[in-house]
Amino acid sequence: MGKAALIVADMLNDFLDPQGSLYMGPQAREIIPFVAAKIAAFRTQGVVIYACDAHAPDDPEFQYFPPHAVKGSWGSQIIPELAAAPGDYRVDKTRYSAFARTNLDDILKAEQVIVVHVVGVCTSICILETVKELFDRDIPGVVFRQGVADFDPEAHAFALKQMARLFGTKVV
Repeated sequence: MGKAALIVADMLNDFLDPQGSLYMGPQAREIIPFVAAKIAAFRTQGVVIYACDAHAPDDPEFQYFPPHAVKGSWGSQIIPELAAAPGDYRVDKTRYSAFARTNLDDILKAEQVIVVHVVGVCTSICILETVKELFDRDIPGVVFRQGVADFDPEAHAFALKQMARLFGTKVV
C-alpha cells in the first residue's frame, strides 16, 4: 500500500526571516502555523520531505534573483519554527523544481509514495515547477492554499489556477 508525502518547499531563513536576502514579507510568514500542522500530521501518517535551495556562491540563478540560500549559510537553513526531525528527508536543490538534479524521485520510489502534498514558497516558481514534475511522473499532487505563498499575489493566483487546470493538481 502506498504512502502520502509532504514536500515542504524552501521554508528557509532567506525567504521567511525579515533579515533574509529574499524575504517574502509578512504574508509568507502567515503560512507557518499551517505548514507546521501539516508537518506534524505527516510525521505520523506519511513522509516529510524538505526541498531546500542550496546554491553555490556563483549559481547562475543569481542572474535573476539576488544571492540567496547559499549552501551551508544561515539563509539556507530551515526556519526554526519548522525544524526537521529524525526520519524527515532534506533534498538540497539548485533549480526551481525539487526534482531537478536531486534524489527526490528515488526517495518517493523507496517510500512507495503514491500522492504528494505540497506546501511552502514560492507558489509561482518552485511550487509550480515541482508540481509540474509530479504531473510528468503521473504522481497526483495536492496543494494547500493556506500553505503556499508568493512575492506576487497575481502570480500566486495564476499559479494555483495553472496547477489545477494543466496538471490536475487538487488545490484545496
